[in-house]
Amino acid sequence: MKKYVCVCSWVYDEAAGDPENGIAPGTKWDSLPDSFVCPVCGVGKDGFSEE
Repeated sequence: MKKYVCVCSWVYDEAAGDPENGIAPGTKWDSLPDSFVCPVCGVGKDGFSEE
């Protein structure tokens, strides 16, 4: 599983998901909706880079 880092340094970890925001553990980055935004700063998926 991979991790993706936002421009604000928040990390989306595929293994952990983001249960607080309705994303189940094990959810792949590519499976996130295009409307996904960072829960900290609100930037879209294009503001993330693979760790």
